[in-house]
Amino acid sequence: MSRSSYANIIINTDNYKHCHYPLYPKGTEYVSSYIEARGGEFPVTMFVGLQAFLREYLMKPITIDDVDQAEYYMREQGMHFNRDNWMGIVNDHDGFLPVEIEAVPEGLVLPIRNVLVQIINTDPKYYWVTSFFETALLRAVWYPTTVGTISWLAKQVIKEALDRTSDHPELLRHCLHDYGARGVSSQESAALGGLAHLVNFSQSDTVPGIIAAKEFYNAVAPSNSGPNSEHAGFCAWGRENEAAAMRNMLEVHAKHGMALLLTDTYDHENAVKNIICGELRDVVSNFPGLVGVRPDSGDVVQVTADTTQWLIDGFGSTTNSKGFKVLPDFVRVVQGDGVTRESLPLVYAELERRGFSAENAVFGMGGGLLQHCNRDTSAFGQKASAVCVNGEWRDINKQPTGDAVKASKRGRLALRYADGDYQTVRRESIAPGDNVLQPVFRNGKLLKKWDFSELIERSEREVPQSYYADAVAPLRSAPHALADAS
Repeated sequence: MSRSSYANIIINTDNYKHCHYPLYPKGTEYVSSYIEARGGEFPVTMFVGLQAFLREYLMKPITIDDVDQAEYYMREQGMHFNRDNWMGIVNDHDGFLPVEIEAVPEGLVLPIRNVLVQIINTDPKYYWVTSFFETALLRAVWYPTTVGTISWLAKQVIKEALDRTSDHPELLRHCLHDYGARGVSSQESAALGGLAHLVNFSQSDTVPGIIAAKEFYNAVAPSNSGPNSEHAGFCAWGRENEAAAMRNMLEVHAKHGMALLLTDTYDHENAVKNIICGELRDVVSNFPGLVGVRPDSGDVVQVTADTTQWLIDGFGSTTNSKGFKVLPDFVRVVQGDGVTRESLPLVYAELERRGFSAENAVFGMGGGLLQHCNRDTSAFGQKASAVCVNGEWRDINKQPTGDAVKASKRGRLALRYADGDYQTVRRESIAPGDNVLQPVFRNGKLLKKWDFSELIERSEREVPQSYYADAVAPLRSAPHALADAS
């Protein structure tokens, strides 16, 4: 399938969508549907990613070639295809889907079970189009929003750890690096998940995510990175020359002010204690920047804390105002293996238990950030909630007896913010100016273009502790150790 085939919205769907248009009641004029996170693992969502989809797919008109291609594919598979429907969109609407989409502002963090997106057709002739592109739209929303939420919750864990044990809260956006590009299912996943992470942190090696943040949201320098090592380069020197391999990297990248040294190529403990803190101690101490000591295997909780201890033994430490030990500025632990939303708070709890400041280590997440989630992680769904038949609006919803989570909302919806809380309400129950949902797209035109800086600002607004209490619970239940008591 060529790239142009992937971009064809007529076939960017489930096959069976093509047979749905005659299943509505005669006289159907409008169908209104919405997207929400219905439940799952988290109490909140950080909404992000819709604008990328709108700009990439819905602002490019359908052509006769697209219709021909779709007709060929559908009929080949034995699926009914209504050519007149699509030629009507080409001729009546210059190829743009006649829909209006409202959404919450991107970057906003709000509780689950609230409307995030609402869609309605703008031409009664094309009532069926609202639900037709559900597959593509829901996928475009659930994935980056879920990754963004995982990243946002990790940020709350790191913020809590810094608040408890560090004097430098300004380090927050630099503490979690995206290493997930090789662990995702596609380059588009890397792009969407990567840009979602960059709302929360300024660290990434996932190039598609950096590009997406810049191209779809006008991000300016959204990410930082620096010279890192891999096992191929170090193994090439041979085990007996491990110290020489590290020395070479320190010399080559001294001008860049950063060098992250892999230490588990052979024996991690030996590499830290006898090479970095021994043979190369003076080189590391005099390095013009930061040397990252990067374990890449073992138990993430134990290895991170042990490595911090060994570096303190080798290079010394100071004690901050909160009583926790801090490594010299030129060296830090860089832990990028086994870091997940479950393990990260446990790592910080162990550092604190040993009397070490959270700032001694920075982290990277790969598959745990971009790949270890699915639509059910937050139980995302898109459902029709109202139809207009022969000029009369009707509330509709589903209410299956076997799964209460799948019960859907009724009516045309709005989102209200009052007394520090978000609540989904009926559209007619509040003034338009009080509706948090904003029109962002109509008939091929982008009505609101969010800047990446706006996403960051919203994501960093103060929120109730209930939004992240479960994520930081392992830290708050751990003993608040002091360095001089360890």
